[in-house]
Amino acid sequence: MADSLANRVAVRDRTVVAPATPVRARRSRARLVPLLYTAPALLFYAAFVIAPWLHSLWISFWDWNGIGVATWAGLDNYREILADPALRLSLVHAFGLILFYSVIPICFGLVLAALVANVPWKGMPFVRTVIFLPQILPLVAVGSVWKLFFDDDGPFNALLRAVGLSDFTRAWLGDFTWAYPAVGVVGTWVSTGLCFLLLYSGIGKIDPALYEAARLDGAGAIHEFWHVTVPGLRREMSVAATVTVIAALASFDVVYVMTAGGPGESTLVPGVAIYRLTFTAGQVGTACALAVVLSLLTCAVMFALNRLTREKT
Repeated sequence: MADSLANRVAVRDRTVVAPATPVRARRSRARLVPLLYTAPALLFYAAFVIAPWLHSLWISFWDWNGIGVATWAGLDNYREILADPALRLSLVHAFGLILFYSVIPICFGLVLAALVANVPWKGMPFVRTVIFLPQILPLVAVGSVWKLFFDDDGPFNALLRAVGLSDFTRAWLGDFTWAYPAVGVVGTWVSTGLCFLLLYSGIGKIDPALYEAARLDGAGAIHEFWHVTVPGLRREMSVAATVTVIAALASFDVVYVMTAGGPGESTLVPGVAIYRLTFTAGQVGTACALAVVLSLLTCAVMFALNRLTREKT
């Protein structure tokens, strides 16, 4: 009798456990479906981003001028980056541009988006287009136009002379003090349009009931902005910060066209330094080492930014 009872329990357990295997198989196949859809993009990314980065990493351990025979250098190229004041300064300048490319544009974009969203005017589509226009212009053309604007005989100095501020005129891009802020202003002008568009679209997703509740509690426009609009745009601000911080750290076009890193090294950024090392100094290994360091620093900043955003959310 005990044997028959044990057999019934075993049969019962088998009848319960057996159907679980197909379920697990279906779940495993379901997890593979997203990978199949993203496989073409992943292959493209691996071929044109990951593989070249790994190749640059390999070259960074060699002393090579790009033409002749390469010799093993080990970590010497990385030591040179730490020892060379100009290369260290280029990294500092890249992080400094975060203020102009990210912080200020997000603040401007937030204010502009709040103003435009609350003004029912038929001409607002045109205003939105004008604000976003700098984002779609070629950066080389942007740098060329702003270089003429900041020229000694350019419109900016002409405006200062017209309002009686001739003592403040100067060759802005040739000044060791003002060349870096002048380049940063251009970055602000370019990035503000993207930040504005992201934040403006985010305002449309905020529940209007939140604004009504704030008004019933006696909140004014400023209180609505700080306590309803800003918290409601946290994710959009995170996206804007991610895109603009990467643009700041990877800046090259505008800086190279406007100042080429000068005067001296006052506007030198890693992108321009890598260009100089590769095509002027013939130090391809050092250029690749600097590119690797910059990419690692960018990944670290992105990780910290995403972690900070996730904690706040």
